[in-house]
Amino acid sequence: MKPSLQVRLSQHLALTPQLQQSIRLLQLSTLELHQEVEQMLEQNPFLDVEEDSSTPFEPLAERTSAAERTAEREVDRATESPASDASDDTAGVDSAEFGTTERDDWENGTERDDFDGIRETPGSGSSSSNDNDDFEPQDRNPVGPSLQDHLRDQLLGMRLSAEDAAAVHVLIESLNDDGYLDDPLEDIAAQLADNEEDRETLLERLQVALKWLQNMEPLGVGASNLGECLAIQLRAQERCEAQTIAIIICKQHLELLAKRDMKKLVAATGADEELIKEAQSLIVALEPKPGRRFARAEANIIVPDVIVQKSGRNWKVVLNPDVMPKLRINDLYAQAIRQTRGAAGSGAGAALSSRLQEARWFMKNIQQRFDTIQRVSQAIVERQKSFFTHGEIAMKPLVLREIADELGLHESTISRVTTAKYMATMFGTFELKYFFGSSLNTEAGGNASSTAVRALIKQLVAAEDPNKPLSDSQLSRMLEEQGIQVARRTVAKYREALRIAPANLRKDM
Repeated sequence: MKPSLQVRLSQHLALTPQLQQSIRLLQLSTLELHQEVEQMLEQNPFLDVEEDSSTPFEPLAERTSAAERTAEREVDRATESPASDASDDTAGVDSAEFGTTERDDWENGTERDDFDGIRETPGSGSSSSNDNDDFEPQDRNPVGPSLQDHLRDQLLGMRLSAEDAAAVHVLIESLNDDGYLDDPLEDIAAQLADNEEDRETLLERLQVALKWLQNMEPLGVGASNLGECLAIQLRAQERCEAQTIAIIICKQHLELLAKRDMKKLVAATGADEELIKEAQSLIVALEPKPGRRFARAEANIIVPDVIVQKSGRNWKVVLNPDVMPKLRINDLYAQAIRQTRGAAGSGAGAALSSRLQEARWFMKNIQQRFDTIQRVSQAIVERQKSFFTHGEIAMKPLVLREIADELGLHESTISRVTTAKYMATMFGTFELKYFFGSSLNTEAGGNASSTAVRALIKQLVAAEDPNKPLSDSQLSRMLEEQGIQVARRTVAKYREALRIAPANLRKDM
């Protein structure tokens, strides 16, 4: 075959390093972004923290109101010149700070994400609407002592030998956040002792130490399972027949109690229904997780990326300045670049110029990330105005494609923006994906959001008769009476998503 030359035209998308970084930063959560910024500050000498900030992220407690901060930024943007382009002279970068208003729309990826779920942050509750234009996210609670600290303080006041105190201390350090011992005493002893004889001696000492630990406050710590935890708490109560039955149930028949199987409980314990109900009342008043009140509240706090504020009759979205990096270009190193620029072919100068360009790209891509988050959030708020007035029951159907078409972005971009990004509202803090949901048909020919249907199911269950809880079929019929067509299987799926037990487990014994 005779060789020949052919000319062929084709199109392909080339992902430049800047675009790759932009895509990666967009999909990072706030915590991951903080880590990325800290890493870049260590690696790139041209990137620096603003002079008036000791850290790239200012603490919440040291900030003024969100409305004041937003107004200040708008004034700054109106008076400052835009950041220069990458090809401009370095002199324009010396005092450049994070805050450029330049926006580059871009599309990335080809995957298509569908979402039909609900995610509310832990501990986010409802609060009544008010007429104020602004509101602030909840302040962090001061961090108190941990469970281990609380137990160690008690240990100091106990007159134990040095060996027993050391054994109790080992068990305290082995507790999980709920106050349970995850590892058997045999395993703990095996980890600390080298030979069989020492292991047996240590095991005996740990068994004695466990009794000391289980008498500490809060009662229930040191248990290996839920039944033992509840039994420890019951033993400290006044002795009575109901208490005895409650201990038996906790040790042997917790599954039957969870299933509310009264007949089998009567047969297993030999007690009548009235006595079992008294025992149940004692059990439900106990704390299944003794370490819960010592849990670090900060671990469950999610700082929102955007804040929704009332603006006249409308709603506006402002970026949360507490999550925005306070970065700038280092003046000293930028000056060094200008001094070495005249040296032609200088390898050091080329390397420094590359690092400076990297720092500028990083700042620009971070600003682009927040700009895109704000645009997407504002578009979501415009589509879900009813939610901010009436709550989740007024949520409208919304899919990623609608926001993507409105903003001229790809669906995958909207998916990245709405994943692990949070919005603070007067009803709580929600992930942006919470505002998306599939549609269900109504008798009037319209559509109802799956999120609104979940809220309606929650209301129906809350108002049901505890003695005659509503089944999934009954809930489906009640929704149909209100013009919403929902199959029983769909009701069951939504009920499980709301963590609502089936009707047989909701029935009072």
